[in-house]
Amino acid sequence: MKPFLMGRSEAELTAYAGERGIPAFRARQIASWLYRHAVCDPDAMKNLPAELRTALKNDFYAPGCRGAETVASPDGVEKLLLTLYDGEHVEMVILPAEDGRVTFCLSTQVGCPVRCRFCASGRHGLVRNLKAEEMLEEFACGVARAGRPDNLVFMGIGEGLLNFDELAAALGRLTGEFGMSPRRITVSTSGYVPGMERFAALRREYNLAVSLHAADDATRAKLIPPHFRYPVQDILRAADAVRESNGRQYTLEYTLVAGINDSPEAAEELGRLAVAHRAKVNLIPYNETGSEFRRPERPVIAEFERRVAAAGARVTRRVERGGRSTAACGQLRSERVNHGGEER
Repeated sequence: MKPFLMGRSEAELTAYAGERGIPAFRARQIASWLYRHAVCDPDAMKNLPAELRTALKNDFYAPGCRGAETVASPDGVEKLLLTLYDGEHVEMVILPAEDGRVTFCLSTQVGCPVRCRFCASGRHGLVRNLKAEEMLEEFACGVARAGRPDNLVFMGIGEGLLNFDELAAALGRLTGEFGMSPRRITVSTSGYVPGMERFAALRREYNLAVSLHAADDATRAKLIPPHFRYPVQDILRAADAVRESNGRQYTLEYTLVAGINDSPEAAEELGRLAVAHRAKVNLIPYNETGSEFRRPERPVIAEFERRVAAAGARVTRRVERGGRSTAACGQLRSERVNHGGEER
């Protein structure tokens, strides 16, 4: 397996140039293309000589991923299906806001081992972890289409904290060479406690979003399979540790599923938990993906939100973007797998 060009430091590029008898200033030019311009295809590095561009393509994955399919919606959201160097696929999403700001949503794994019962991302299980460089290439694909983002969320396919070392390396590059503020980056987790403990140890001002989906263990067991499921109190204790380590309020993500976790009592308990743990709540009405689960009716969603707020919690409802077709995380990749057979 070749190394990736994206993710190489200027020192590594200088060493590479020295081994090939290339002037050191070429390493600085390559680094500028990678991190100032977010370009990882040597063919686009126009101030490099042709023979160097060819050498880079031969010696590195440059790039390792390419766009395979794009689904755009009338509100400007674009979902990109990316083909990786080994033929696997992941998704990244470009989310423009009305105020002009842009958010990228990035994936951390090919598939997902958690396999939440309502989620398309884990429908086919885990294929493999993404490398840090592949996450950076997702970022570069987004920049090529929409320019530099204002915010990044690692909420795409996969449980990032189960791929902690590669995720942490990608975060380091994004806040280092790419110059993003850690306060503009959010990492989502399904509640993987050991990973949250490692995340707290970074002591960086990244935002944490915890996909709680239920305020009690019995209800959560209906939505989250047992292998990576931790007790709610253990999850909240680990999330509190992250908040204490970086001073950032975390978010409890709560997907509302009809007849499972949308009762008035569930809303009141969620509100109490959020207040007790100084967390904010983000409600996500379920986007149906062909499973047995259903979305609550609008009055039920509104009443749930009202009761969470009445408990004293700060609560928002996720603005639904991208239309309903292939809108759920992992749905585009899932369709590709279903139509083409299991990926290699």
